[in-house]
Amino acid sequence: MFLNPEIAGLSIAAILFAALVLDAVFGEFGPLFRVIPHPVAVVGGLVGWFDRRLNREQRTDSARRVRGAVVVVLMVALAAAVGWGLTELARMFPYGWAIELVAITLLIAQRSLFDHVRAVAHALDQDGLEGARLAVARIVGRDPKTLDAHGVARAAIESLAENFADGVVAPAFWYLLLGLPGLLVYKTVNTMDSMIGYRTPRHRAFGMVAARLDDVLNYVPARIAAVMIVVASLFVPRGQPVSALRVMARDGGKHRSPNAGWPEAAIAGGIGVALAGPRSYDGKVEDESWVGGEFSAQIGGTDIRRALYLFVVACLFEAVIIALLASVSLR
Repeated sequence: MFLNPEIAGLSIAAILFAALVLDAVFGEFGPLFRVIPHPVAVVGGLVGWFDRRLNREQRTDSARRVRGAVVVVLMVALAAAVGWGLTELARMFPYGWAIELVAITLLIAQRSLFDHVRAVAHALDQDGLEGARLAVARIVGRDPKTLDAHGVARAAIESLAENFADGVVAPAFWYLLLGLPGLLVYKTVNTMDSMIGYRTPRHRAFGMVAARLDDVLNYVPARIAAVMIVVASLFVPRGQPVSALRVMARDGGKHRSPNAGWPEAAIAGGIGVALAGPRSYDGKVEDESWVGGEFSAQIGGTDIRRALYLFVVACLFEAVIIALLASVSLR
């Protein structure tokens, strides 16, 4: 079923399930990365170095686009090679699966996403608007200075939905499909997109290939994530699964991203709030469509906590699916 079905006698679905549990309990192992760099930070450092060296303003757009494509090819090849090497190393030892277990735990962001979004809800309730803007600035790319309290809450829920897709579902999807090389390639492309995949004058050409490849890699996972959110809304207090399905089908394609709108629309309908709408990026206001526009956009910390409840249930649903795949592989 999978390209890489077993590592040292343990199915990759079983390793992935264990990693999800480990991440849910312990999170990012923050103290460890005060001593050594996080893998994503290493990727980010390399991308930043390439950006400074190759993305010069005096070059034409076509030259910058070609150089950006070369960076993508090099980074993808490096990620695939590292993933293959770690997998082969893991195969050499009786408990080599622990290598993959640690790698997956570091690259899936359930607990850290939950903690960062919960911090926004806490700040809204305890620290006022300025504290909430500081908290939400850690998880969104837009300018938080332009957001009122309702805008902060919407931004937090939108980030929760989008990052459930590309920080939880997509890494699991690519690991199941292509093993550790697939996971590392995905995280590398996603990191490149978050750094250079913007439509700014500096990165519009240089980051175009990275952005388009990220869209391709997230196409299926984003829609899987949206369906998981719809199903999860069946099991949360005051969840609205019919609305989640309706808003997802109607508004999922309205987002400027071909993928982010699907989980955002599902969560908007699932908890009955309006998301998206006009927003500011780099001082420029973009008049985007509302998602779930029939609901109120005047939301706050309570709505963030309802979204977090839905997120937890969706993560549990994903874990159950992976556990079933693991049990099938044991037969």
